[in-house]
Amino acid sequence: MFDPESSVPFRISRSKIDLFFNCPRCFYLDAGLGVKRPDTYPLTLNLAVDTLLKKEFDLHRAKQIAHPLMKKYGLDAVPFKHEKMDAWRELDFGRGGIHYRHPETNFDVYGVVDDLWLNLKHELIVVDYKATAKATPPTLDGNLGAQYKRQMEVYQWLFKQNDFPVSPLGYFVYVNGRKDAKAFDGKLEFDVSILPCRGDTAWIEPKLIEIKKCLLAPRPPERAADCPFCEYRQAAGEALQPPATGAYPQTGQVALW
Repeated sequence: MFDPESSVPFRISRSKIDLFFNCPRCFYLDAGLGVKRPDTYPLTLNLAVDTLLKKEFDLHRAKQIAHPLMKKYGLDAVPFKHEKMDAWRELDFGRGGIHYRHPETNFDVYGVVDDLWLNLKHELIVVDYKATAKATPPTLDGNLGAQYKRQMEVYQWLFKQNDFPVSPLGYFVYVNGRKDAKAFDGKLEFDVSILPCRGDTAWIEPKLIEIKKCLLAPRPPERAADCPFCEYRQAAGEALQPPATGAYPQTGQVALW
């Protein structure tokens, strides 16, 4: 939890920044009070695809040659080779991921990348893998989601703050499961595409300052109007209030709180 009296940098992940976008009150409860949203089911098939893609691109990283997808989409790049590559892609309880201490807020901002490529200008290209199964072809401005663009921009910002030259153009390797096969036959088939994403990191530092003000506020901020978690908490709280009679008419049970 956030401690305003502590001099230790407060760790804030890329996903927590996105939580603030989604609902400031849920963020306040999480980061400020330690009350997290319920966990979602782990997307184990997505994780399997991520792992296999990393292995595939690592084969080309070791040889410093372009992956066939890069050639297909006309990208003059190779997978980036660096001694910290594995650390940047792994989240652990130590210093996994890419970190930057933001001096104005004393936040330790961090994120975990899927991949990095290197273009002919020797700029890093931030790459993220996305695996799903949708009937509608993906577009960055449509069904891929604005949160993915913010994710890309935070990663780009983190590497820039660590003194790496970073291309403003990142890519999503988008793996879409096909549903038109005649049978399962013990295997899934996928269409793989690359979606470009031009990042703009100008919003990040002002947003970090806004997040710090939120955490320092004496009261939680207003909930997002469309937040299902806040809606549930409010409905549950109202339902659990003891009635004036002291007993619930449906069951006759007496409230004990």
